[in-house]
This record gives sequence, structure tokens and C-alpha cells, in this order.
Amino acid sequence: MKYSIVLLFLFTSVGICAQTFTFGVVPQYEPQKLTAIWQPFLNKITEKTGVQFKLVTVESIPVFEQGFAQGDYDFAYMNPWHSVIAFDKQGYQPLVKDAARYLQGILVVNKNSKIESVEQLKDAEIAFPAPNALGASLLMRAELALLYGLTIKPIYVQTHSSVYLNVALNVAPAGGGVLGTLKQQPQNLQNKLKVIYKTRKVSRHPIVAHPYVSQHIQAKVQQAIIEIGSDPKQKYLLAGIPIIEPSKASIKDYQQLTQWGLRSFYVEN
Repeated sequence: MKYSIVLLFLFTSVGICAQTFTFGVVPQYEPQKLTAIWQPFLNKITEKTGVQFKLVTVESIPVFEQGFAQGDYDFAYMNPWHSVIAFDKQGYQPLVKDAARYLQGILVVNKNSKIESVEQLKDAEIAFPAPNALGASLLMRAELALLYGLTIKPIYVQTHSSVYLNVALNVAPAGGGVLGTLKQQPQNLQNKLKVIYKTRKVSRHPIVAHPYVSQHIQAKVQQAIIEIGSDPKQKYLLAGIPIIEPSKASIKDYQQLTQWGLRSFYVEN
């Protein structure tokens, strides 16, 4: 009997170690760039914990949204509003967020424009990257409508860079983005724009886990990520994501979004 118990224990342990968990990533960049950023980071977590991962990259945000809505990912990196939807649909739990920064949308106009306030944009065409881009579009459109009573005509141009170009070239009188992507633009493009409005702040993109992943595995992964971020020799692995200061996260960090009226502006795919 004792021999059988030992065999059972060994078989169970090997089975757990051999399990591979899927890790989905919101497609902020093309799949090749995502792989270059995420695979070394996931390899380091495996090295520290023994937990194996299969990185899952997709071509578009709608495909990614369908994936987490169906529970396709064991772990995933997603925007804050996605984490609220994923919690509602599948029970995904945020594990880690960046404690050093917040996400905040901005509204830019041409530097030579006479537009100084959002009230001057009534009925205007405004460029956005996509309907569900949180800071750049979803939160911005909700605030313009609910806080300022503005009716606008959104035009979706796919990327943040396209938004800034449309405004710089006077194709659109204004456009939604975030400070991080604006600062990544060539300086001559930045010089042609001015920020006239900033949205409320929200905690940045979390790494989440599906509830069917054991609490033990979730805790090991969470701790490994925090350790990577606190080690000067390893934190470079987080730079491309980017996460500057990883810390523990929970759904409470994002539930304020449910009170901001975003649901009526979210486009289901």
C-alpha cells in the first residue's frame, strides 16, 4: 500500500510539472515583436518556478477579446477594461500590475489650432485608434459624452501613430491617445501637437489568471514576476512590456471603471 501511495504521488507531481499553461497577450504590436518581448520573460518565470508556458499571440484585439471571453487563456496580459470584462465572463483574477504608473488618456489637437478646450469639439470628427482602446478611445469617448455632454463623430484609424498623424496633418481636428505613445513619436511630430485634455487615471494593464489555474500556481507566478522586477539584473525583461514596478493586483484595482459608464461605449466582438 505504501509503495502504491508513493507511485501515485510521483505520478501526480510529474503530471503537474508537465502541464503547460497558455499565456495570451493583447496585440499591442505585431506577433513577432510580442514574441521577442514576452518569450524571454516567460522563460525566466519557468526557470524560477518550473511552470511551463505557451505564448499565444493573435493578429487583432477582437480576436484576443474572443479568446479571453471563451476562457482560452490560462494567463493573459490585457488592458484594465478587458480585465473587468474577463472577470465578469470567466472570473479572471488580476495578479500583477505596474505600481509605478497609471494609464491616462489624452486628447491632442494641432499646435496651431485655435481649439483650447473640449467644448469647442461639439459635433467634430475625432480620430481614435480603435473603439475599445481604453485610454485613447473608450474612456475618452465616455468622458466627452458623460462629463461634457458632447456629441462627436469618431473615426477609427487603427493605431495611435495614425491618430497623431491625422491631427498633425489637419485631417482631423483632434485625436485620442495616451501620453506613453505620444512620447514615442518622432520629436518633429510631437512638436506639431498639443494636449488639451487628460482623462481620469486608472491602474495599468494587469497580468491575470483564469480561476481554474490553482491558487498555488498563481501565487508562484505572481511572486516570480515581482522578484524579476526587484532584481536589477533581471528587470530589463519587463522593460518592453513595459512594467516598471510590478506589484500585487486585484479586481478591486479596476472595478471603479464599472462606475464610469464605459459599458455603453464598449463594442462587443
